Amino acid sequence: MALPLIIGFVGVGLMVGLAGCGSAIGVSIGGMATLGAIKKKEEAFAPGLVLSALPGTQGLYGFGAFFLLKGVLTPQITMFEAAGLLAAGLIMGLAGLVSAIYQGKVCANGIVGIASGADVFGQTMIMAVFPELYAIVAFAVCFLIKGIIT
Repeated sequence: MALPLIIGFVGVGLMVGLAGCGSAIGVSIGGMATLGAIKKKEEAFAPGLVLSALPGTQGLYGFGAFFLLKGVLTPQITMFEAAGLLAAGLIMGLAGLVSAIYQGKVCANGIVGIASGADVFGQTMIMAVFPELYAIVAFAVCFLIKGIIT
């Protein structure tokens, strides 16, 4: 009885922990670019702030997935449900981790462009959607897994 519960907790730990770490890294990448940009062009702060915040959403997806699946974490959890939570944790955690880091890099490049005088805020927002898409897909998979295991 304890093993499935432990596996379930590992799953939700991965989903929240990895996605949160990715967001922390991603927003830091954007934040560092913004700090560098405002040394060149003070007006770069506002667009830099917005672009730096974008990778923070993956951590929210990880938390949302936990909130969605937390009802499965009961003392009566089965090995099947625990395996589903572990799978959801790996999917959401890894997708959130990697997509947030790369979204931060996309945003940082846009921030550098803005500091150089290029009008690329809108284009950067569009390009930043692409890494985010995979975190959204992972979040959607968590909904599907919940439907399978409950």
